[in-house]
Parts: sequence; C-alpha cells; structure tokens
Amino acid sequence: MNEFVSYLSDENYVIIGINNGKVNAISNEVIDGIHQALNIAEKDDKVVILTGLSGIFSGGFDLKVMTKSSEFAKELVTKGSKLSYRMLSFPKPIIVACNGHAIAKGAFLLLSVDYRIGVEGDFKIGLNEVMIGMTMHHAGIAIAKARLSEVYLNRSVNNAEIYNPKDAIKAGFLDVIVPESELLSTAIKVATMFGKLNSKAHAETKLRVRKHHLESLENAIELDLNEQISINI
Repeated sequence: MNEFVSYLSDENYVIIGINNGKVNAISNEVIDGIHQALNIAEKDDKVVILTGLSGIFSGGFDLKVMTKSSEFAKELVTKGSKLSYRMLSFPKPIIVACNGHAIAKGAFLLLSVDYRIGVEGDFKIGLNEVMIGMTMHHAGIAIAKARLSEVYLNRSVNNAEIYNPKDAIKAGFLDVIVPESELLSTAIKVATMFGKLNSKAHAETKLRVRKHHLESLENAIELDLNEQISINI
C-alpha cells in the first residue's frame, strides 16, 4: 500500500492497518492507502479487518491539513466521505478492530462498516466536531443518521458527547468490547464466521438495506462541495 497503511492477507481474510503517528490521523495518504487495500481485498473476494495502533484506532482527520485552508479541509473531508460511502457499499463484510480511542473521522469509520469490536479501558469514542468548532458536514450527519438512534444522533452530533467503550455500544458506535489481548483473535473469529456468508447474497442484501442511506450520503457529499468547511481551534 504505502508507509501509512499495511496489508496482511490470510487465506480467508485480510487485515488492513492504519499507522500514521501518535493520533493515527486520517490523511489523504491514509485514505489512498485504504482504497488500494480495498481494491485488492475486493479482487481477492476476502473479508476485511480494519485496525489501528495499540490504544488508538484513529483520532480523526489530519489537523495539519484541516487547519491549512478551507479548500484543503473540504478536499480531505470529501475524500473521507467518499471512503465511508465505499465502505458502506463494499461487497465483502468489513470488521473494525478498534484498538482504543476513535474520535471524529475515526468514529465515522466505525459507522461505515459491518461489525465493530472495541477494547475495554479508559478510551474515548465519539464525534467531537462541534466541540472543536466545526459545523457538522452534511455527509457526517447522513452517516450518523444511518447508524445511530434519534436520541444518540442528537447527543453525538449536536452535543459532541464522547463515550467510553461500554457506552459506545449503547450509542451504536461499537457492537462488542473485549480485553485488548483478545481484539485481533476475536476479529479473526468474526471474519471466519462472515466468510461463510454467501458472498453474492451479502453484497446484494447490504445494498438493499442501505439503499436509502447511500442515496442520502451521495446527496450530502454534493451539498458539502458547495460549502466551506473549517475548524476554529
């Protein structure tokens, strides 16, 4: 892939790893690397496990890019939204092995996959955009609406509420939490289980279930292209 995204292939699944500094930021290079990895996984017809670094899945978009200019911010956010669209419509199951913190785009990636495994501990998960002075982009709202209940949608998006892993399950960001030592083994067990699904039936059913939400996300991405995106920190 590239220096920020690793790819490990097993017989029945692949592990895509994000490795980009202390906060494991989602940069243009990380997004490009994930797309390249997904291309190979799709070609090889394998279940995907996406993971980060010990203690942190991702702290969100690269703030060096986001604060450089409105145009740079818009470009990165748009690429991130298109990545979420691809992941939500990806023909194979995608599992996130969430190593710890997952903030902003890191949390949105949790909302863009099929199954989310977190780890026990004092970790923060949620959408902090409003807290750091960013009016939530339309695509972010569309992704959150698709995966969060009305109550947690408002708490998470409007109020920028951040959750511990246990409460993140209630909110809808995670499906299960395990001890850190069991994260990868659990993800592999789930991948093995998902590998037994009929590939064609899974892909077609996913698109039917998410049809309305994918259309809404596509429209939201277009709306975001016509607006300024900036962070006031």
